[in-house]
Amino acid sequence: MNRPIAWYCPLDLIPYPQAWAWQRQLVEQRKGNPQLADVLLTLQHPPIYTLGQGATTDHLQFAPDGCSVPVLRVERGGEVTYHCPGQLVAYPILNLRRHRCDLHWYLHQLEEVIIQTLRVYDIKGERVDGLTGVWVEGHKVAAIGIKVSRWLSFHGIALNVVNDLRGFGQIVPCGIGDRPVGNLLQFRADIKFESVREQFSQSFADVFNLHLDVRSLGDLLETPDTGGRTK
Repeated sequence: MNRPIAWYCPLDLIPYPQAWAWQRQLVEQRKGNPQLADVLLTLQHPPIYTLGQGATTDHLQFAPDGCSVPVLRVERGGEVTYHCPGQLVAYPILNLRRHRCDLHWYLHQLEEVIIQTLRVYDIKGERVDGLTGVWVEGHKVAAIGIKVSRWLSFHGIALNVVNDLRGFGQIVPCGIGDRPVGNLLQFRADIKFESVREQFSQSFADVFNLHLDVRSLGDLLETPDTGGRTK
């Protein structure tokens, strides 16, 4: 059986506010036309701290107004996290009515994408009971924070691949103070960002039973009448 088509847009280093605006635009398009295809964006961000909509500033170990790195509150769930180059960020814009209207299932599937990706590199990714994300040998390598509106998902995954982890030292990452943050480079010295991105997209397609069709950002934002529909 043919898999439904989803649009895939691999991007470069994108400022967080710009990517956030694109996500919201893609979600609004799909509220107006639910038949439009699902979307996966992958990219990196310049250094920035983001807090979920209900996150406490107690987990910042600095004064936000005096920090050289921007601090931004967004509508995803979860506590504070840190983005920087070398971290693979993935934003799935999925119509969960096509998949399953179950947020716990969706989070589990996102974790599964990461676990399957790491398995290719002989890295064992694990879940921790009661927590969201993926760990390797006790180090959290992937954070997940989502928002769902009318069963349309946005925000998503941050997987530490080859990024500088020092920025995490200024926060209590995801509000978890007793577990260290790690990246894949610690466990596989020859790991490459683009290789992980490619494998991640394949694992994403397999876990969500989609066929990824590479499109430009212009294609995604224009939403032509005959394009972007599931088949």
